[in-house]
Amino acid sequence: MVDFFTLEKFKNYPLIKDVIVRPLKVNRDKRGILVETIKKTWTDIYGVNKPFSQNYFSITEPNVARDEHQWHIHPKKQIDRFVVVKGNLVLAMADARKDSPTFRELNLFKMGDSNKDNGRYLLLVPKSVLHCFLTIGKKEVIILNFPTQLYDPKEEGRLSFNKFKLKDGSYFSWDLVRERTG
Repeated sequence: MVDFFTLEKFKNYPLIKDVIVRPLKVNRDKRGILVETIKKTWTDIYGVNKPFSQNYFSITEPNVARDEHQWHIHPKKQIDRFVVVKGNLVLAMADARKDSPTFRELNLFKMGDSNKDNGRYLLLVPKSVLHCFLTIGKKEVIILNFPTQLYDPKEEGRLSFNKFKLKDGSYFSWDLVRERTG
């Protein structure tokens, strides 16, 4: 069974160790919305061990995975902080840290417009945690990232899905997500 993280069932969702979900406040009026996405006063996601280094955004076409058959991993330094600005995606994470109490745990986060104003959040991906995302729906997705390190090719690893077994002994596949999100 594929289960997605939502803020409504946050307390009962088994998060991977060190993952942080920070709800974002949507300020809405007749002109549109304003959402603060990162502040230095948010010490849970920003500070000495989680500095600001750069910001970038990406636009990904509908029903596209980044990547289709492999995980992304930042093995030693980089922590990612993702916010979906427009569209919908599922961000998958698997804990590859052998010393972690959640080793081999899988988390699936449904992020974006379908969550409405009360469901927008910043998602912190700890270093050495495998991650990737799939856009869902009929619109492109705009995602922001506030990584803790400047781009370094040595910190930009890939691992094939079939090289890492999950807690239940299976391998991750986007097919499971596509079945649930249609």
